[in-house]
Amino acid sequence: MDPVVIPILVAAIVVVFLVAATVRIVPQARRYNVERFGRYRRTLQPGLNFVLPVADRINTKLDVREQVYSSDPKPVITEDNLVVNIDTVLYYQITDPRAAAYEVADYLQAIDQLTVTTLRNVIGSMDLEGTLTSREEINARLRAVLDDATGKWGIRVNRVEIKAIDPPNTIKEAMEKQMRAERDKRAAILHAEGERQAKILTAEGTKQKDILEAQGTQQAMILRADGESKAVELVFQAVHRNNADAKVLAYKYLETLPDLARSDNNTFWVIPGELTEAIRTVSTAFGDRATGTGPPPGARREDADDGAADADASDKDHVGASEIEPNSTLALDAVAAADEAAKQAAVAVSDAKAEAEAAGETRLPRR
Repeated sequence: MDPVVIPILVAAIVVVFLVAATVRIVPQARRYNVERFGRYRRTLQPGLNFVLPVADRINTKLDVREQVYSSDPKPVITEDNLVVNIDTVLYYQITDPRAAAYEVADYLQAIDQLTVTTLRNVIGSMDLEGTLTSREEINARLRAVLDDATGKWGIRVNRVEIKAIDPPNTIKEAMEKQMRAERDKRAAILHAEGERQAKILTAEGTKQKDILEAQGTQQAMILRADGESKAVELVFQAVHRNNADAKVLAYKYLETLPDLARSDNNTFWVIPGELTEAIRTVSTAFGDRATGTGPPPGARREDADDGAADADASDKDHVGASEIEPNSTLALDAVAAADEAAKQAAVAVSDAKAEAEAAGETRLPRR
C-alpha cells in the first residue's frame, strides 16, 4: 500500500469521527441536557445542534410532552378509622428540563410519595361518606399541593384524578344494604303515591258518575212530569170541549174501579170514599131517565142548568108546600135505580177483589 494513502485514510476517519461527535439531531418534543467537563452547559432544542467533541456530552434526554402516571392503590385511614385503598392518576408535563434533571433525583417517585402524603392529610379529615362524595374537592386540593411542590422541579401538574376508592368488604356490604333499603323505601313511597292518586281519581270518577246520573234522573222526572201535565191538560180540555156532565164522569169513575186491582204491583186495594157519591150520581141519572124529568137529549146544557136553577128557586119559595110521597112512582124508580147501581158496583168490586187475590196467589211462589 502506498505510504501516502494511509495518512489520508486516517485523516478521513478522524474527520468522520469529529463530525459524528460534533453534530446532534434532537427530535421534536425532546430536550437534551449537555454537560461540558461535567458541568451543565445548555439544553439542546429540537433540530440540528453542534457540540464540542470530547468536551461536551449529553447527560439526560427528556420528553416534554404531557405524561400520565398511574400509582398503585395506597391504604389511607379516614376520620372514622376506616382503611380505604385509593388509586390516583396524575397528568404532568416537564416545563424546565434542567430543573427536572438536576433539582430532584427521581421526579416520578417524588411525585408519588407527595401524592400519598397529601391524600392521607386530606382524607384523614373526612369520614367515609365525605370521601366517597367529595372527589372534586380532593382532586382540587391534591392539584394545588402538587403544583406548588413540583414547580421548583420544573414540572407542572395539569390534572389529578382519583381513579378508585375501595372500602373494606364489610363496609361494601353495609353500603349495599343501605342502598337497597333506600331503594325499597322510595319504591314503597312511589307505590303509596300511586295508590293515593288512583283512589282520588276513582273517587272523582264515582262522584262525577253520581252527579251525572242524578242530573239524568232529574231531567227524566221533569220530562215525565211535563208529559203527564200535558196529558192531564189535554184530557181536561177534551172533557170541557165535549161538555161532559157529572153523571158521565161518575159512570167512568165506576168503570175505572176494576182496573185498580189489575196492576201487578197491587196485592190489595181500598175502596175510595167517593164511591158512594158516584153511586148516588148514577142512581140519580137512572131516576131521571125513568121518570122523564130530566132535560131532553137535544137540549143545551145552559137551558138545563137554568131549568134546574128555576126549579130550585121554586122549591125554596114553596118549602113544605108539596113533598114526594114515599110510595110514589118517582121514589120507587129512584130506589130501583140506586139498587141497580149498587148491585153493579158490588159486582164490579167483587170481580176486582177476585182478580187481585188471583194476582196475589200467582206472585206468592216467586217470593
